[in-house]
Formats: sequence, C-alpha cells, structure tokens
Amino acid sequence: MRFLPVKPYLETEADAAPNAFALFGAPFDATASFRPGSRNGPAGLRQASEGIETYCPIRKKDLEEIAHADLGDLELPMGDTARTLEIIRKSAEDIHGCGFRPFLLGGEHLVTLPVVQSLADKHPDLCVLQFDAHADLREDYLGVRLSHACVMRRVLERLNKTCLFQAGIRSGTREEWSWMESGDRLYEILPKTMEEIAFQIDGRPVYLTVDIDVLDPSVCPGTGTPEPGGATFVELDRAFHALESLHVVGMDLVELAPDLDPTGVSSVVAAKLVRSMLLSFG
Repeated sequence: MRFLPVKPYLETEADAAPNAFALFGAPFDATASFRPGSRNGPAGLRQASEGIETYCPIRKKDLEEIAHADLGDLELPMGDTARTLEIIRKSAEDIHGCGFRPFLLGGEHLVTLPVVQSLADKHPDLCVLQFDAHADLREDYLGVRLSHACVMRRVLERLNKTCLFQAGIRSGTREEWSWMESGDRLYEILPKTMEEIAFQIDGRPVYLTVDIDVLDPSVCPGTGTPEPGGATFVELDRAFHALESLHVVGMDLVELAPDLDPTGVSSVVAAKLVRSMLLSFG
C-alpha cells in the first residue's frame, strides 16, 4: 500500500487494535457526470474535522475511545480508471488482511466498487446498505459502464440482488425505479424503516456506503449532483444510531466536493458524519 501523508482525521492518534476501522482516502472523480470536485473530498473533510469535538452527547461516546486509524490518501493515476480501481481494491484487501476494517473517504461513488469486491471475496453473504439520492443502477452512462452513475449495477454483478438495500433514493431513470420497486429493498430514512432494514439483514456482514447527496442540498450543497428533497443531518445521524446492531465490515463516505460550497459547511457536515459512523459502528 502506498499512501500520501496527511494530517489525520480529527488529529486523533492512530489505534492499531484488531478490527479497528482504517480510514483511507481515494481522491478520484474522473467519471463525475455533472460537477467535478469530489477528488478534494478527503482533504476537505479532514481539514474541517479540526473544528468538531470528539465527544457525542447523543451516544454518550467519545471518538478517543473508539479504535481507528487514518492511513492517508492513496496515490492514484487520475487518467486511468481501471488502474485506479485496482489500486483501491488491492489496498482494501491489504487493510482487511492486516485485521482492520476499511473506511474509504471519497472521491466519487465509483470508488465504492473495488472495496465491495474485495470484501465480497472474504464475506460471500455480504450485504450492501446504500444511503444515496441516486439509484446508481444504470447499465451504462453515455456508453461508460465504470461510472459513478452505474456503481450499484456493477456491485450487483458481484452480489445477489436481494443483498442490496437502498435508503433515501429520490432520483433515477424509469428503468431504475422499476427495478428498485420490484425488489422491495427501497427504504425511506425513518426510524421504523431502519428497524426493518436491521431485521432483514439479520446479522449478515454489511458494507455501508454513504453518498453525501442523500442529504438535502440545504444541508450539504457541496456535492457534485445535489438533489432537493433529501434528509436532514439529524435524520441521517439517527438512522446510523438505529442501525448500530449491524455487523459492519467496511464503509465509506463519498461525493463531498468541498470547493462547491464556499461556506465550508458541507465539509463540516461530512466530518461530523464520519464521526457518527465511527461511533455507531466502530
């Protein structure tokens, strides 16, 4: 693994305890279909984390008590999508092989694919729980199959259809909606539906992927494809809290584009979501 040195998330000291989450960045947005900039997501998120506390009064937990480490950012060849995905996959395999759980900071949503592929090799019954505004189930986008608009379709080439659970989706083609509705795995972000997801997954290993555009643009405008009608921060945070019983073996936060929000609020929101995810599933 080759990582570029960075100032670590929340400047917390690395904890190499077994099964800890290992954060690593994938600064890649080569297939962005609307507004690029998510390659700056890992750096923006880490910088914003300097302004938040490690303690969460809702969970009564402190991040300093949760084992985790920040490995830095991967050095990626920006013009070579296939090579980039291979580097991410190999890095996730190495992280898992060292006894840690991968926590990827994106980058566009396509970076999720190689991490899921690596974990599916270790966990044949792996489920994917996707929080997102978009279905990401197209067969291709403008003839390109390896696109952030197609990432969940590619994931399903590795997993059974019944292993994908989607929450917060509010945008997609007619074909995508037909597919989702036929599968009965589409959920609103409500306490009751989070309980249903936990029941459906029932102890199986889970990969949690969070596209930050699941939030309403009034909460987080700094993303490449904002979609009105999304969740509030509190609703998403409560969803994580309700899902704490899940056996999460890996996760990511993707599609933060800090430069698209000159206020810096989106980066702070992303940094706090990472804290929520670590506290809920760490």
